[in-house]
This record gives sequence, C-alpha cells and structure tokens, in this order.
Amino acid sequence: MKKFLKIVFRFFLVLIIAVVVFFYWASSSTLNEKEYEVLSVFENENAPINDSIFSIVTYNIGYLSGMTNNLPVPKPKELFDINLQKVLTQTKKLQADIIAFQEIDYNASRSYFVNQQNKIAELGFKYAAQAVNWDKTYIPFPYWPPTMHFGKVVSGQSIISKYPLKEHERIVLERVAGTPFYRDAFYLERLAQVVKVTLNKQEVVLINIHLEAFDASTRKNQFEEVLAIFNTYKKTYPTILLGDFNASASNKDAIVQKMFAMQDVGNAAFNAKNPANTFDTKSPFERIDYIFYTKNSIEYISGKVLSEFGEASDHLPVEMSFKLK
Repeated sequence: MKKFLKIVFRFFLVLIIAVVVFFYWASSSTLNEKEYEVLSVFENENAPINDSIFSIVTYNIGYLSGMTNNLPVPKPKELFDINLQKVLTQTKKLQADIIAFQEIDYNASRSYFVNQQNKIAELGFKYAAQAVNWDKTYIPFPYWPPTMHFGKVVSGQSIISKYPLKEHERIVLERVAGTPFYRDAFYLERLAQVVKVTLNKQEVVLINIHLEAFDASTRKNQFEEVLAIFNTYKKTYPTILLGDFNASASNKDAIVQKMFAMQDVGNAAFNAKNPANTFDTKSPFERIDYIFYTKNSIEYISGKVLSEFGEASDHLPVEMSFKLK
C-alpha cells in the first residue's frame, strides 16, 4: 500500500511540475518589452499626392483571417495569401495617407509568419508606429481544437503613414477585473496608441484604439480613459480618435453614444438613421468602427465605409478625407 501511495504521490508531483512549467512557458513573451512600442522609418518610396486634402483609414484587419476570425476552423495559408492580396490591391487603389490598424500580426505563426504591417507599408508608407498587445507562444483561443493554441503570436495595433510620425506612446487600458490568473495571463491587452503626424508643418494627434469586446463594464472604463486622453489633446491639437470601439451605434446604452453627443466632435461616414455598418463583412449588421475628429481644427470633406475590401477581415474599414483649418 505504501509503495502504491508513493507512486501516486510521485505521479501527481510530476504532473504539478509539468503544469507549472507549461504555464510558465505558455504565458511567456517572445519579445523584449522595448519592442512593444516601436516607431519605424522605412526606405519605401514616398511621394504623397497632395498637401492639402488628406485621407485616413481605420481598419480592424483581423490578422487577415477573414470571416474565420475567432472560429475553431482550419485557416490555410491560401486564405491569408488571398486576403493579403485583396488588401494590397484595394489599399493601392485607395491612395490613403494614413491607416490605423487593429488586430494586425507581426510575423505570427497563425498568419504564416508575414509581417502584415511592413508588407502593407511597402505600398509607399514611409513611417510606422507599432504597438504590440499580444505576445505569446501559446494562446488558448478559440477553445477548440487545442492544436490551434500552439505557435508564436505577436499582434497589435499599427499606424502607417506617408507623413512623418513622432512621439509615439502605447497606453495600456484597464484589464477585466476579477479574471482568474490563468486566464489573465493570456489576456489581449487593450490599448490606446497615441502618435503625432506632421501635416503641412502642423502636428495632428492620432489616437488608435481597440476596446474590450466581451466585458461591458471594462469597456466602459476603458472608454473613459480614452475620452480623457482625447479631451486633453483636443484642447491644443487637431485630434483624430479612431479604431474598433466594440460599441454598436444602434445600442442606446453603448459608450460610443457619448461621442455622438459631443457638439464639437465630428463622426466620419456616419448617419444616425443609417450608420453604415462595419461588422461583420459577410452580412454587416452593426457599426462598431469609427473615426472621430475635432470640428474646430479639422474640416470634414468626405467619408465612407470601404465595402470593396470584402471579407479580407470580419470588419470593414472606414475612410475619411479632411483638411486642416
């Protein structure tokens, strides 16, 4: 009996050690923390077409997984190749000056080791601000099958620009309270990415966000943090707040309603009666991606939801053309 108990004890001891080692390995990062906030200047050809009317886009690119994003289904390389080519083709036609991305991958195994930011920047975007919010060797999502959990994932938010970027800041927003440690260790950090772009010798502040998707109270608190940042900058600079708010325009209790109510803030490509939906791309049923701007310093020219990008992501991009006053 004692021999049997020793065997059982050793088995559970080895099991516990194995679980601890696996947890440590799985939750470890692959990058140095300094690499989470990077401002780059590329050698790409850079010849902006105009110097008075500018174009900016927000796009949750869903790491180019299309409508398979968050689904427990195979994601073959061909899917990513097709979606990347679609985005490259449409972006080249669009001739945007600035693009703010959410859920963009940097040499991640799940998207077949393509640096999506740098690949798109090759179209003539000389400057890039990269803010990493997911850096793991193992991600237990989607929950099934477990074989999809393994492999390095480095992902985040990027702003690429044909005009100079400076003073880049990666601000980590509040996490979901009360989350067990074993889930919190794999949490996708929600960010406010702040950077200044120089247009016509004038500094414009860009705030690129991706708010909490699943917990409404956390999303509300994150939005209040973002709103405080926006209100601080808009006193001094032309300011653009854009990204994936995960807040539906049709929901009267959604945090984004506060933005709609601000008289000095405009909303690109938006009509309250027909908000031009951005999610999902197979059959768009809600608007959760937005571009807001300060009316006193930015003149709105035009805007639209870019349906021509199709199902390269589960979100559609939003574009705004504008002048500085």
